Amino acid sequence: LSIREHRLKNSIIFVHYTLLLHYLSTQMMTPLSIVLPCYNPPKDWHNQVFTSYQEISYDLGFEPELIIVNDGSSQDLKSAFDFLTDKIKSLKLISLSENQGKGAALRQGVQNTNGNLIIYTDIDFPYTKESFMQIFHALDAGNDVAIGIKDKSYYAHLPKLRKYISKILRQGIRSFFKMPITDTQCGLKGFNQKGKSIFLSTTINRYLFDLEFVYLAFRKENNCKVVAHEVSLRPNVIFRAMNLKILLSESKNFLKILSKPKMKSNEK
Repeated sequence: LSIREHRLKNSIIFVHYTLLLHYLSTQMMTPLSIVLPCYNPPKDWHNQVFTSYQEISYDLGFEPELIIVNDGSSQDLKSAFDFLTDKIKSLKLISLSENQGKGAALRQGVQNTNGNLIIYTDIDFPYTKESFMQIFHALDAGNDVAIGIKDKSYYAHLPKLRKYISKILRQGIRSFFKMPITDTQCGLKGFNQKGKSIFLSTTINRYLFDLEFVYLAFRKENNCKVVAHEVSLRPNVIFRAMNLKILLSESKNFLKILSKPKMKSNEK
């Protein structure tokens, strides 16, 4: 080959190599994705998201992917989203045209994650940074699913109606489901790729998707390594009012989950 041909060949190889590196960089999984459902969030929520994201990123030693799913909010969230987009480079926004429910919103977000590990929580990051890191370390240690369990102090902050409903639900789970835990509704959970496939197989669109996911994770045929950790609320968390209409409809979903073919639970 002449010098000119040799240089041309090297240039072609270099271009192919550069394109390959770019492709791999876009396809490679990030270590962690955080998914937040968002529906008419509380005041200054975007500042809390940014603060919590910064604190978690510092403890992790890297910036995780952050996905926020706007579940058909009636509020104008454009300025808040613009703020977060400017501050968090790994942010991905997904908007649903109509409110579908927390379960449906989270499935949409989880479906679009690029993380090897995935943790979801509420839009105001209601649990402490230490609680979040507990869930991450449990997954990083090789568990398929890590479940947050609300500690005793949580119930001291609950409005009476929510506390009563929570007790009834836990008693129902204790009575009808053969699982090692009864607190399935804590808004802090995580999973790896195996757990992701189980999460995406859930069908409940609103509150009881958590129960459905935990129930499926404990089923013996899924052979999941599931761990639970007590988690704590951060100070000054504001609780939403319960929507009684949705609450009544969730009783049907409780029966729907209960009617799934019975299998032995994986109580490892």
